[in-house]
Amino acid sequence: MNKNKNIEIVEFFGHPLIKATHKTTFEITKDTDLSKSGDCIIGIKANKSCIDINEKVKKRIKRIDVPIKIIIYVGKHVFIVNALGHPSLMLNDDKDIVVRKSNYVCPRTLAICSTRAAEDLPRYMVRLLRKKETKGKMIITTL
Repeated sequence: MNKNKNIEIVEFFGHPLIKATHKTTFEITKDTDLSKSGDCIIGIKANKSCIDINEKVKKRIKRIDVPIKIIIYVGKHVFIVNALGHPSLMLNDDKDIVVRKSNYVCPRTLAICSTRAAEDLPRYMVRLLRKKETKGKMIITTL
């Protein structure tokens, strides 16, 4: 368990079909496979989805305009995203975590008004994520 309850850590794996080309979102899923149409997905076989996030972090995410910092580690590489929370976030999907540039909210949405999407992930990180043995880690911090 994390000592700092304002942090959530999600682990995931790569897949040969990861494209990471979506312009407005990125997604990590518990699904064990990926289709060619999943252009926002950057990781599969995640150990958590929105519903699994600890209650203290969820409570903070559901505050209006709370800053959320998301750090994605793939090997020695780091990708940093800033986004916002909102009271309308449900955080109850049992399969996915989606971060969006827009204000759109559904059960899969973790954060809105993101500074980055899948297409912004550096291509050297995407190449690593196209290997199924690649492990990634997403650290979600509410500020």
